[in-house]
Amino acid sequence: MSTLFDDAMGLKHVTRAGWVRAGIPSPESVAGHSWGMAWLVMNLCPESLNVERAMKLALVHDLPEVFVGDITPHDGISKADKVSMETQAAEKLFTVRPDLMELWREYVDGETPEARFVKECDALDMALQAVHYQRKHGTNTSEFIASAKAKINSPALLALFDKHC
Repeated sequence: MSTLFDDAMGLKHVTRAGWVRAGIPSPESVAGHSWGMAWLVMNLCPESLNVERAMKLALVHDLPEVFVGDITPHDGISKADKVSMETQAAEKLFTVRPDLMELWREYVDGETPEARFVKECDALDMALQAVHYQRKHGTNTSEFIASAKAKINSPALLALFDKHC
């Protein structure tokens, strides 16, 4: 019998598709990426934001991917179709936890300061991972770094980006 706990643990085995496409050997899992975001949030969250809520957003933001996979812009799926697929997956996944559905929706909608901050941490995590892979494997990951920079607006996160990317 499938449960939220069992399903969520499956995220450890969903590989980040963009890294696969870039030819990275043994790329991180979606769960690894979510941990990276939570780490950034825990360490960089402004005092004006609710750090606990922001960490929860980071941890649930990609959970529907356990059912739909890691859909990238290169997969030929429209943004609207991606959101629809992920929404259906979230509704299935979070049936017994409507509070998690609310958190996931908050992240997707990006209307709260915490959600916007976590989205920027999502981009920063991708950029930092891209730099790591570029150094480790010599793979050109500049498209990931440029894509991430375009999504970061916070001066503190931009400063960290500029320092490490």
